[in-house]
Amino acid sequence: MKPNEEYNLELEYNLQWFAKDGDGGEKTEPATAKKLKEARDDGKVAKSRELNSALDLIVLFLVLKIFVSYVGNNLISVFTYVYKMIPDFLKNNLAELNSKSIVSLFNVIFGISAKIVLPFFAFGFIIAILANIVQVGWKVTTKPLQPKADKFNPINGFKRMFSKDSLFELLKSIAKILVIIYVAYTSIKDKADNIFLLYDIPLMQAVILCGTIIIDAGFKISMVYLVIGLLDFAYQKHKFNEEMKMTKQEVKDEYKNTEGNPEIKGRQKQRMREASQRRMMQDVPKADVVITNPTHLAVAIKYDAETSKAPVVLAKGEDYVAMKIREAAKENQIEIVENKPLARMLYANVEIGQEIPPELYQAVAEVLAMVYNMKNH
Repeated sequence: MKPNEEYNLELEYNLQWFAKDGDGGEKTEPATAKKLKEARDDGKVAKSRELNSALDLIVLFLVLKIFVSYVGNNLISVFTYVYKMIPDFLKNNLAELNSKSIVSLFNVIFGISAKIVLPFFAFGFIIAILANIVQVGWKVTTKPLQPKADKFNPINGFKRMFSKDSLFELLKSIAKILVIIYVAYTSIKDKADNIFLLYDIPLMQAVILCGTIIIDAGFKISMVYLVIGLLDFAYQKHKFNEEMKMTKQEVKDEYKNTEGNPEIKGRQKQRMREASQRRMMQDVPKADVVITNPTHLAVAIKYDAETSKAPVVLAKGEDYVAMKIREAAKENQIEIVENKPLARMLYANVEIGQEIPPELYQAVAEVLAMVYNMKNH
């Protein structure tokens, strides 16, 4: 290469490499109602499972507090029944026990246990439904249950496992467990002296004491969990809104698909206006009079007592259209009357093909009377 020789090196590159995404730019536009509806139909909504769990916990311990004596009495009934059966089992040879007696024993235990858990299941079911309705409203869809090929793709599975969202969920779970352990530990530690009395008090008092300790600790944990759930719901709402955002091009494409191409619609409206004007101009020769501004506005009026109760506006227009109406009136020897206030009121308040309002009867009648007199003379 010679010392003073210059070389130009040209590189080709694609500007699309610098785009934020493949849909026409950065997603900065809020999701449209159509996209939100489609996402909702697919089961994609902003919902916090933590908030559902917090409400379930609150209801669990609230029901436990209300039914603590009911639960305690039924538990004692189970223990009493089992302990009463022990001597009978010891007296009889185990080999002599038949399936009927064993089934009978389990039926009694199952029946009492079902009575214990029934209030918890009932209230838990109700609060689970209400929690979802409060968060996302009522919408039943089976689309999330439908099998999708990408769910069975191991590569996609690994991506979900090691994604940013998975890491956040892991850290959130660890933080949640540590907070709950701390709250549970401090709650039980305050009751340590009472726990050591369990050996010296009757069974019923021991059950009530255990229930009180568990319920108090449970309520504190539930309140902490509720705060976590509310924060998580706010985060899920923000995350959902960010994920639903659209690019400007996506918004334009959706508008074209739903409302039609604006240019095409504009041309259609223009053709409709032109057709309407042609029909309107065809009616000008039928008019009795054209009231003008004098050059800015023009309104063609006709009165036929046999077909209408009041004069009717056959045509109206401003500027260029007003000029065309005046020209048509001259060609067909229609009287043109200059009345600026009346022309403005008719143009602003009466549509083509409509009768004039009663408040304009007098003014229009005077103009028509003048025109009829001019024709008769």
